[in-house]
Amino acid sequence: MARKSTNTSVPRRQANLPRACLLVVLILLPLCGVGLLIHGHKVSYLFRPLWDTPPPPFTRIPHYYAENVPMDTLCKLHGWTVRPSPRRVFDAILFSNELDILEIRYRELMPYVHKFVILESNTTFTGIVKPLVFKENEGRFEFARSKIVYGSFLGKPSDEPRWNPFDMESKQRGIVNSLLRRSGMAAGDVLIMSDSDEIPSPHTLQLLQWCEGVPPVMHLELRHYLYSFEFPVDYSSWRATAHLVRPGTLYRHSRQTDLLLADAGWHCSFCFRHIHDFVFKMTAYSHADRVRRANFLEPSRIQNIICRGEDLFDMLPEEYSFQELIKKIGPIPKSSSAVHLPSSLIENADKFKFLLPGGCLRHPPSKANCCKTGAEDLFQLGGQLLQDWMKPSSDPSARLVAPHPHPFCRAKASVLLISLSCFHFL
Repeated sequence: MARKSTNTSVPRRQANLPRACLLVVLILLPLCGVGLLIHGHKVSYLFRPLWDTPPPPFTRIPHYYAENVPMDTLCKLHGWTVRPSPRRVFDAILFSNELDILEIRYRELMPYVHKFVILESNTTFTGIVKPLVFKENEGRFEFARSKIVYGSFLGKPSDEPRWNPFDMESKQRGIVNSLLRRSGMAAGDVLIMSDSDEIPSPHTLQLLQWCEGVPPVMHLELRHYLYSFEFPVDYSSWRATAHLVRPGTLYRHSRQTDLLLADAGWHCSFCFRHIHDFVFKMTAYSHADRVRRANFLEPSRIQNIICRGEDLFDMLPEEYSFQELIKKIGPIPKSSSAVHLPSSLIENADKFKFLLPGGCLRHPPSKANCCKTGAEDLFQLGGQLLQDWMKPSSDPSARLVAPHPHPFCRAKASVLLISLSCFHFL
């Protein structure tokens, strides 16, 4: 009898096995779903080498330079000849709020640039209202006033359900072309097309000015830095371009040729003095969708990330091979070198200490009460913004303007507004 009892228990255990497996699956599936929802960006970037292909490689042009070497020798080393007189150089940028980097740029390039063309807008690419920062601080650039050709683009806040920040960015870049015509630029001149934080080196401009045989279009390889010149990333920045102006030359910030002049300057991303400027850019630029949670904008979090050299958006590197991806995972190694940086930065080191090695601490937001606003208050503020956004209004500019005047609060509320909007339309 005992033997029969033992035999009947085996199939019973076997029958319970599928139930246990089903229970495990039912538990794991929601957990995996939540994990993908929270860390979807990381999963996508982790497997990017499998689903994406890299762009065609550039043809790098070696860049020769050393102090006190005559220009005819430098031109010859590049396979070019020296000109009897220099070309005029025009520098064209879109400006948002990068005042410190812009000052370094203008002081660095002042001796070589004929005209600085600059356009700013009263709204960001994502439709957030902003002041005309350059206009309000133009006294700071008195040293370059005679060379500045300024224009403003008066947009309106985003009141469309499918607002595309890249369309707004493209529209503003198109307006720069009218400013270039106003500046007096002519065929044969040099035009630098870049963002304000992409700074070509003076010896790069001298090559473009003095050498005959320069390619009509070249991208400029810039050394990429993050938060300050204490965190050199790599030489991945290539969007800045140098053009010899000809009929049909238009301002663009995309790939236009396969030629890339090596080591041609500096690109300092998110190199701000104030914490609230970080918050503003995180919510204002074309990739604002990377702000996936409101706590991404906490000042203490941002400050810690700046000093550790980590990613503000908690994302993996954008690489096309697992080898490069693994190499760049983790914080950016600090550099103690302040050699081969813009001379205007070193000459004004006290003023721009936050951009040099050891200067990672930033100024906190000036409105202390705003920083201490609790999550409940911010949620209520986001709800008020959503109600204002949904109301019909004869004045579109009245929408999407936070009640609180400080940009830090406006930025935090805008993130909550995105979340609230999703729930509304669901």
